[in-house]
Amino acid sequence: MVTLIDTRAPLEGPRHPEKAHRPDTGLLRKPDWIRVRAPGSPVYRETQQIVHENNLVTVCEEAGCPNIGECWSKKHATMMIMGEICTRACAFCNVRTGLPLPLDPAEPENVATAVAKLGLEHVVITSVDRDDLPDGGARHFAEVITAIRRRTPGTTIEILTPDFLRKDGALEIVVAAKPDVFNHNLETVPSKYLKVRPGARYFHSIRLLQRVKELDPTLFTKSGIMVGLGEERNEVLQLMDDLRSADVDFLTIGQYLQPTRKHHAVERFVTPEEFKSYATVARTKGFLLVSSSPLTRSSHHAGEDFAALKAARLAKTS
Repeated sequence: MVTLIDTRAPLEGPRHPEKAHRPDTGLLRKPDWIRVRAPGSPVYRETQQIVHENNLVTVCEEAGCPNIGECWSKKHATMMIMGEICTRACAFCNVRTGLPLPLDPAEPENVATAVAKLGLEHVVITSVDRDDLPDGGARHFAEVITAIRRRTPGTTIEILTPDFLRKDGALEIVVAAKPDVFNHNLETVPSKYLKVRPGARYFHSIRLLQRVKELDPTLFTKSGIMVGLGEERNEVLQLMDDLRSADVDFLTIGQYLQPTRKHHAVERFVTPEEFKSYATVARTKGFLLVSSSPLTRSSHHAGEDFAALKAARLAKTS
């Protein structure tokens, strides 16, 4: 078991004010297949230094990702743009909730500089939700993509976006910037949205992914869910069908891990055998690529997965 410690100066106030007075939930003991090595290699420290020198935020740190040691030791870091404060209050997420600060106009160039210093062939850019902005941050996403293209033209770009709920025209701005992979996570099955993802709408997210392919059929689309939140197997299978109806190419499935006792409880730990079964079913439904394991996360092995996506599409069309 790894405990991640954020050594940066903390912001004032509780990290999750909306959860502060909730009763504590129980904690299940993690099984052996969840254990990971503690981070700390020299390359990990180098990655950490580059990230902090460029005043960047990463979802790896903010969300307490269990794979941070492995990824940062390969200089793979997922940049989280538009600050570290989210306007949503999802029950599963460890990102700080509250009123965000203004956008940093230097951030696109800072991200591009870090990508160049890390020598990334493939980069993943995600963000907090910015419901306070008229376009939900769409133009900022586009500026980051443009800055990376200008600085390191050979780097392929994957974005993991919010849902741009009630932000007319926002999706079109992002798609026009031509990322290589457009990822938007459903996170869970629709019956769990009210408790797990109350600020979002399941079928809006499905439609968002479908609209990406309508705007640009050449883009790869991707979505991910967590299991262990109390969902039923048949609900996960129906979710797969919903994603395929939106022509989504890549599905990721990973185990939900509870950040604190104030967050949604882990209802159960899904076994590796069940993850393999989900992967088998998903492939038969027509996904180009499926990653399904206890420690699967949206950005884990993203570069290798992008190469596999391209190969799978080529094999399908040849």
